Amino acid sequence: MKDGTIVSSFPFPSPNPRVKLETITYYAGGLKVKGMLAQPADGSGKNGFLYLRGGIKNVGKVRPARIAQFAAEGFTVFAPFYRGNQGGEGNEDFAGDDRIDAFAAFELLKSLSWVKGIHIFGFSRGGVMALLTALRYPEAHSAVTWGGVSDMFLTYGERKDLRRMMKRVIGGTPGKFPERYRARTPLYRLEQMKVPVLIIHGSRDTNVSQEHSLRLEKKLRELGKPVEAWYFKEYTHYFPPAVNRRIVKELTNWMKKQECGC
Repeated sequence: MKDGTIVSSFPFPSPNPRVKLETITYYAGGLKVKGMLAQPADGSGKNGFLYLRGGIKNVGKVRPARIAQFAAEGFTVFAPFYRGNQGGEGNEDFAGDDRIDAFAAFELLKSLSWVKGIHIFGFSRGGVMALLTALRYPEAHSAVTWGGVSDMFLTYGERKDLRRMMKRVIGGTPGKFPERYRARTPLYRLEQMKVPVLIIHGSRDTNVSQEHSLRLEKKLRELGKPVEAWYFKEYTHYFPPAVNRRIVKELTNWMKKQECGC
C-alpha cells in the first residue's frame, strides 16, 4: 500500500467548535501508523500544515488542543503520533526509520483534494523531523522549528538523562556508531535545503539548548539559504500561554507570506 494512504478515520471530540478533529490510521513504510487530522469547520484550510511532535513514546504526545490551535489559523493540520504509539504498529526510533512516518504524513496531506500546498512544523525533537522532511520535499512552502533539535551528537552530549534511551533506540553511543547519529543530524545535508526556514528558540531552554538553533542558523546563512530566526532571551522550552498564542499567530502569518513569496 502506498505511503500516506488513509486506512481509517474516526471523529474525535474537538476542544474548539471552529475546528473538526479526526483520528487517522495511515500507511507508512508498510506499517499502520496513527495520527490526528484537524480542519477548520468553515471549509478553509487550503494549505496543509504537517505538525511533527517532540519527545518519544508518552513524552510529548500530540495534544488535540495544540493541533486545533494551528487549524484555527486556517490550515489543514496533520500530526503523526509516530510508529508504535497510541495503537500504531512498529517502534519509534528517534528520527531513524520513523522519519518515514513524517514523509508518509506529508504524502497524506498531498493526497487531500483541497490542500494546495504544505508547511512543515517541528517542536523539540520534531525539529529534526521537520528538517529531514523539508530536505525530502523541496516543494514544501516552509519549515518552522521551535525549540528544535538540529544535532543528535549535541543532544547526546547535553542530555545525560536521555543517553540510556538514545543508546537503546539508536543502538549505541555516538563514539561507537557516529554514522547513526550523523544520519539523524540534518546539519550535514543543509546544502540541499530549498525550503525557507524559520527558527524559534527560548534562550533559557534546558531541554534543547539554543545552541541547536544557533548551529542551524549559522550553517544555513553560510550556505546562503533563506532563514529567519526569532530568539527569546526570557523563555525556556515552554513559552507562557499568552506569548505562545502570539507566536503561533506570528509564525502562521510568516508561513502565509512564504506562499506568495512576499
